[in-house]
Amino acid sequence: MSAAETRTILAQFQSADGDKTGPPLSLPSDVTAEQLSILINKFLENEETHPYSFYIDSKEVVNSIQKDIIEGEKRSAEDTLVIVYQPQAFFKVRAVTRCSSSMTGHTEAVISASFSPDGSQLASGSGDTTVRIWDLATETPRHTLKGHKNWVLSISWSPDGKTLASGSMDNTVRLWDPRTGKELGGPLTGHRKWITSLAWEPLHINPKANRLASSSKDGTVRVWDTSVRRCLFTLAGHTAAVTCVKWGGDGRIYTSSQDKTIKIWNNDGSLFRTLTGHAHWVNTLAFSTDFVLRTGAYDHTGREPSSEAEAQAMALKRYNEAKGKGPERLVSGSDDFTMFLWDPLNSTKPVERLVGHQKVVNHVSFSPDGRLLASASFDNSVKLWDGVSGKFIASLRGHVAAVYQVCWSSDSRMLLSASKDSTLKIWDLRTKKLKLELPGHADEVFTVDWSPGGDRVASGGKDRELKLWKN
Repeated sequence: MSAAETRTILAQFQSADGDKTGPPLSLPSDVTAEQLSILINKFLENEETHPYSFYIDSKEVVNSIQKDIIEGEKRSAEDTLVIVYQPQAFFKVRAVTRCSSSMTGHTEAVISASFSPDGSQLASGSGDTTVRIWDLATETPRHTLKGHKNWVLSISWSPDGKTLASGSMDNTVRLWDPRTGKELGGPLTGHRKWITSLAWEPLHINPKANRLASSSKDGTVRVWDTSVRRCLFTLAGHTAAVTCVKWGGDGRIYTSSQDKTIKIWNNDGSLFRTLTGHAHWVNTLAFSTDFVLRTGAYDHTGREPSSEAEAQAMALKRYNEAKGKGPERLVSGSDDFTMFLWDPLNSTKPVERLVGHQKVVNHVSFSPDGRLLASASFDNSVKLWDGVSGKFIASLRGHVAAVYQVCWSSDSRMLLSASKDSTLKIWDLRTKKLKLELPGHADEVFTVDWSPGGDRVASGGKDRELKLWKN
């Protein structure tokens, strides 16, 4: 482009929360994202250079404003352009590229795999009725946890990493000490049908990490005190199976059900409100703060808190940073092929209805920074949405069968999807394109998890193998 064609544009920096930063600027229209980054670091007087991404009308500036916005989006160069800047993660996660080991041991399908909050341990639950804890240093089995009489459908680490809970087709919840592999007392009984989902109370609310919610096909949710091993109260109100339970950062419990509703419960067991709108079963729920609720006091530095009080303070600080000024956002995915984005504490009306999938929405997940939302569907696609407005961003196509699960890298720059077509795929969110394909499983991949530190991925499925992937 010749100098004659480079126009001057008026621009104003603005934070994601809507605060103006610095004065209105006259910039050359061919200003690049790197140059904008130098400017914003100056305005914010950052001692170290922070990485940022820039958006104009929610379109990211990847190359230059001239190329992406004026030519790409046909925006007039006469308008004042509001440039929204968003901080990115300091650390960068490298994509995993190779399978470092295929760990055998389960004799039936691996249904769930989950890293502990600090990423030091890995657990898997299987149709063979056992839970296994794996040694990540040697990539070998450490403990086999036996006790359930039927398939293990869900597993969940307490946010302090000291207890592992498992829910089974045998209608019970069991608690395990992951260090010794021993069961902590007997099973938690009371549900009349199988356990569909488990959720622990967030660490910033309860540093003892001793309250657990379990949802069941019997239409109820039970809240347990895991230290004395008894049911504190039962949430009964749904008229069909409860598919998912989440414990929000505000202390309330959120449940989705096959009765087409989502219910929000106060932490004393009373009903706070019901969210309606879906035309079919609600399958899955996700919070914009899920990543910090899951990892509690542990961030990418791996620092160990010295006491319960310090752990609670660290978890609260991380939660408040992740939540930002706005409210905690909730998304629900349904058999009606749609999703709803909610501001659940302030309104019973959804913020946005997310339409586009041609089949059942099986799994939804917010990026760790809460800005993006990914959905996995039986229509073979993964779709990306704006995590604040719910606006559609892109379809990620490449799988040739149903997509079961999606999982984010902890720096929010990559997304991983697991599919019935036996592959895992890594998507680059800058380009919205396939970055890597990870074949290796001999059959459907049911579960995938990326460790909180980003150094490894675990996947499991119908071929009974748990695979570890590294870069």
